[in-house]
Amino acid sequence: MSEPKRKRSGVALAGVVVVVAGFIYLLSGGIGDNLVFFRTPGELAALGTDAVGAPMRLGGLVKAGSVQWDAQALDLRFVVQDSTGEIAVRAHDTPPPMFREGQGVVVEGRYTADGVFEADNLMVKHSNEYRAPAPGEDPKALYRSLVREPQNP
Repeated sequence: MSEPKRKRSGVALAGVVVVVAGFIYLLSGGIGDNLVFFRTPGELAALGTDAVGAPMRLGGLVKAGSVQWDAQALDLRFVVQDSTGEIAVRAHDTPPPMFREGQGVVVEGRYTADGVFEADNLMVKHSNEYRAPAPGEDPKALYRSLVREPQNP
């Protein structure tokens, strides 16, 4: 075997070792430290005082009739619910444009001892489907079909 072929074989072998080592690292739990899940209101309530003060994500639906927005103070309050529970949320930021009652949300923050989730970040869950307007279709009408007004009980 000539010297350049041996050198290329050594580089290829080193590359394979690095890829295999990375794969083993991911399988052995390294990926688990980097995944961020959210808890539902029912799961958070079940944790009780163990959840107080821990940074986490909370996900669910914005309860109808629960949104209170003070634009002057940048104080947003609402309730996130799922089928088994609900948690009051308070955020000190302007809500995203697609935020509304009945919408899926994920909030990042901490659960406090008084039972309120203090949010640092508010994300609105939305469909990942995109449909371009058909020829002759008004794009504004398509947008109105995506954004619905909150329903009053």
